[in-house]
Amino acid sequence: MFEFGRDLRRLFDGPQADQDLGWLEVVDVDVLRGEARRQTIDAGRATCPRPVQAWLLASALWREHTRRSGAADSLQHARLTALDARKAARTNDERAEAVMALAETMVLSFDLYGGPESLGRALSLTDGLKDHATRPALKARLTALHARIKARQARLSEGDSLEAMAFLDQAVHELSRRPGPLLDALKLDRAALTLMFGIQQRDARLLDQAGRELRDLVETCPSDRRPLTRARALALCGAGLSALATLADNDEAVEQGRALFDAACDQFTADHSPMDWAAVTLARSAALPGAACLTGDGGPSAIPAALIKSRTVLGLALADTVVEAGVMQAETQGDLLALDRLAARLRSRLAMDAPRPLAWSVDQIGLARIALARARLLDKPAGPVRLVLIEAASAAREEGADLIADRADHLLRQVRD
Repeated sequence: MFEFGRDLRRLFDGPQADQDLGWLEVVDVDVLRGEARRQTIDAGRATCPRPVQAWLLASALWREHTRRSGAADSLQHARLTALDARKAARTNDERAEAVMALAETMVLSFDLYGGPESLGRALSLTDGLKDHATRPALKARLTALHARIKARQARLSEGDSLEAMAFLDQAVHELSRRPGPLLDALKLDRAALTLMFGIQQRDARLLDQAGRELRDLVETCPSDRRPLTRARALALCGAGLSALATLADNDEAVEQGRALFDAACDQFTADHSPMDWAAVTLARSAALPGAACLTGDGGPSAIPAALIKSRTVLGLALADTVVEAGVMQAETQGDLLALDRLAARLRSRLAMDAPRPLAWSVDQIGLARIALARARLLDKPAGPVRLVLIEAASAAREEGADLIADRADHLLRQVRD
């Protein structure tokens, strides 16, 4: 990992800043926040020689910090610095880059909080933008951004999966001669989409295609330079193999999936990228019941608490794991009073979360867990729990939060007719 000092300064100030930001993966998340602040201050100076590029770099640093920390204020900084870049732009290419930065912030907002309207706004910004760009590299980046938006829309009910795959294939082809984090992100998006369709359709050809792409990413992203991309690819491999193991009831494949998740956990520490830690933890526990991501020394408890407070999709899913653990403990002890206290806490939160579909879904899942536990303890019907869970899953999927919808579906499968 990088330390403070001249070497770090040269990385932020050098030509890499305008090109490949993949090296940011080895920078600690707290160092990254400090450098994003420094870059924002530098970009705002009257003496800044290249204000547009300075604002764009600041926006990129804030986006990366948001992606790894889930900090809402960093997402706002990313948006504001992109707007500053657009104000400072003088040429068509500069304006196109600034608008792309703003659209990328909206895509990141969808990844963090869900909400198809964020993707709609990002798509409206990028439509027609290629006509104003002159540099081939910039046009390729626009194609990539458009493809990443389409890939996310494909997960929504109105999305077109075939169209999304076509956009991803085109974008990967256009960027194939420009290796870097953007090409890797596209390949991850394509592999995830291909894997999802392969599992849904039980199509061996699609599964093999996704596996080849993920293996290629693991091989080309060494842990000393691209630990996070490598971990994301390993975790996706683990999730795919575990899903196939469940379908085939194959214990050997389960163990292989466990090994892949363990390898993903070994690539970085929880405090280096809290959001990646949460993503691997949740994917591992969903694929391997009873499993948890190894974070060393039991993992710092401040990290899940901070992520839960962020109210991102990952944070809300972590909140549900806390409720699940509390319900299991209360049921094991036969403590109906503890279940009542949990239910009262969720109902009071539900009153505040009602306008937010994802938070509402998580609260409903928690209340369903409590109702099922009470029903088992008292040997009585649990009430309309199936309907509650179906509604919760539907609301989450409409927002593009498959992680939360899958948790509702998993609990639904445990409900007796």
